[in-house]
Amino acid sequence: MHATYPSLRDRSVFITGGGSGIGAALVEAFCEQGAKVAFVDIAVEPSQALVERIAEQGGPRPLFLPCDLRDIAALRRAIAEAAEHQGPITVLVNNAAHDERHPFDQVTPEYWDERVALNLRHQFFACQAVQPMMRDAGGGSIINFGSTTWMIGQGGMAGYSASKAAIVGLTRSLARDFGKDNIRVNSIAPGWIMTQRQIDLWLTPEAEAELMQRQCLKRKLQPVEMARLALFLAADDSSAMTNQTYIADGGWV
Repeated sequence: MHATYPSLRDRSVFITGGGSGIGAALVEAFCEQGAKVAFVDIAVEPSQALVERIAEQGGPRPLFLPCDLRDIAALRRAIAEAAEHQGPITVLVNNAAHDERHPFDQVTPEYWDERVALNLRHQFFACQAVQPMMRDAGGGSIINFGSTTWMIGQGGMAGYSASKAAIVGLTRSLARDFGKDNIRVNSIAPGWIMTQRQIDLWLTPEAEAELMQRQCLKRKLQPVEMARLALFLAADDSSAMTNQTYIADGGWV
């Protein structure tokens, strides 16, 4: 059994990158709490399949809005449509990212800018778009997803790691700016979470051996564990918590 948060029932929630992985776990978890959930993703088929699966299981049907988060105008339109459909957004979960590896000597300025666009820029503009709604509603909770890659000094993905490190600064800055309106801004820094993408691409026997050696917890971490932390940070139970980054990595860092 896991916690139920009455304050999340009927709350308007917007999640980026909700079609698969941690994002799908977030969508399912908030729906299970009775929240009104909208999510965006660039992958249409898995996102639509997620919506149907939740509905077939008897949960409230989430609203899926296709969106390429590199297009900030499209993101703003999706946020406005979600608010029109389910009421002003009072929980924002900035989850979307793309952890593609990239050898440092092959990175071009254009590729670098795209890494930032995929992993950092949209988080700020989503926060900017929901802030007036949360202010007028009397408060809200924003949860930005970072990563521990920069904390452990992982190589081979400088653009991704730099973007994820910047999310800590973004979170702390916006927590200060938004706090006067009772809007809380926190971030979650997951470790190595066993999404299907991670399993398919990088879970080799050698990598798993390192995982078991480095983590304090000698097991694989699952997407739903990140979702449960996000639920707590979104709910009124964490009403005194803002301006923080919560590391959820099984004790690797």
